This record gives sequence, C-alpha cells and structure tokens, in this order.
Amino acid sequence: MHSKKAPLPLTIAAIGTLLFLHVPMLIIFLYTFTPDETTYTFPLPGFTTKWFGVALGRADLWRSLILSLQVATVATIAALILGTLAAAAVYRSNFFGRESISFLLVLPIALPGIVSGIALRTAMGGMDIPFSFWTIVIGHATFCVVVVYNNVLARFRRTSASMIEASMDLGANSFQTFRYVVLPNIATALLAGGMLAFALSFDEVIVTTFTAGQQTTLPIWIFSQLTRPRDRPVTNVVATFVILITFIPIFLAQRISAGASDTEGENK
Repeated sequence: MHSKKAPLPLTIAAIGTLLFLHVPMLIIFLYTFTPDETTYTFPLPGFTTKWFGVALGRADLWRSLILSLQVATVATIAALILGTLAAAAVYRSNFFGRESISFLLVLPIALPGIVSGIALRTAMGGMDIPFSFWTIVIGHATFCVVVVYNNVLARFRRTSASMIEASMDLGANSFQTFRYVVLPNIATALLAGGMLAFALSFDEVIVTTFTAGQQTTLPIWIFSQLTRPRDRPVTNVVATFVILITFIPIFLAQRISAGASDTEGENK
C-alpha cells in the first residue's frame, strides 16, 4: 500500500527541481515589463507594457515567426508519415537486423545537436544542395521522425494483433483495415507525437544553424538579439511567446498520452 503523503526530503527535492527548471522562465517573463532596456535590477524600476507593442511592430520578427511555423508544420507532417510507416514496418515485419534498424531510427535524437548539424551540412554540401527552407525541414525531420516513431511503435505494441487479423478474416482489404481498425487505435499516439514534433521543431536552434543558410527562424532571431543589450526587453517578450507556443502542444501531448493510457487500463 502506497503512502498518501510523500516524505519531506522527497517533497523538498521535487520543489527544488521545479524551481530550478522554471524560475529562469519566470525571470524572463518578469523582465518583459521593465522600463529599463539596458540593465536587470530587482525590484523592477517601474512597470511598462510598451515592449509588447515594439515586438509586434518588428517586421523581421514576423518573418522569422512565419518561417518557424512553416518549417515546424512541414517537418511535422513529414515526421507523421515517415514515423508511422517506419513503426508499422518494424512492428509488423520480422526481418534480420530489425533491432539494429530500430536503433538507427532513434539515434538522431540521442546524438548531440551539433553532431547532427555538422553531418547534415557536410552531406548537403557534398551533394551541392543549396541551403533553403527545405534543407531546414530535412534537418528538423531527422529528429521529429523519432518522436512520432516512438509514440506509434509503443501504441502498436499495445494493440492486439488479433483485431487486425479479425478484420482481414471478415473481408476487409488493407485500406479498410487501416482506416477502421489501425488508425483509430493509433490516432492519439499520432496526435501526441505530432504535437511533440511540432514543439521540438519550432524551438530548434543548433541543427537549424547548420542547415538554414541565410534563412532566419525565430529561435535564431532570438539568439542573434542576445548581442544587442538595448533589445533585451523585446527579446524577453518574444522568448515568453516561444515558451507559451511550445508549452501548449507539449502539455496537450502529455494529457492525450495520459488519457489514452488511462482508457487502456480501464478496458483491461
């Protein structure tokens, strides 16, 4: 029987971890309202919301934001297709080297971003591929596929193979089986994986630096603004919006995954 109340040291450790993770983000949010554009002092020397208007009026900011949204959307769609197909192949087929293939599929997200970035830039440069919107998408898709693959493969492993066999025995063709049996079972995994992939793509910096060429995504725009002290409040405003944009899909993905797990537990 589990204790209803956690031990005090464990509670303190949990609170300390949460503070360590989230206090820096709270500081960023706090200093979006400072009237002093060059220094950080506490308490704030005043309160202003003018930096939100300044940020919204920056044309370069809007260009970077639109590019990031476009890249994240296309990379997520590619990841959903490729990740689902890879998961289905690994789950349904028993072939030599299957475990090695599965390892290679998850390797990109385990490697340091700078290693992946250098590898992608070298490969693209060797093939004389000009750096553009599509090279950023390719770079982001390499790690977004992993997120979708892991989610869908885990769902496949919790899905009874007898359901698919029964569908085929009852006369359904492959497309009908996928539409009416497989897709409903993996839908929440696809949604959760897609949301996580979008969040990862939207705030990616390192791989983008090596594959963007002259393109500027929003995270790269923020990084470049750090060398301009007078733009710190504007940078803080944009960083706050990035935190919110990435927080929402991650939170929803976690809730969807938790809800799906609870449903499966009740069905059992």
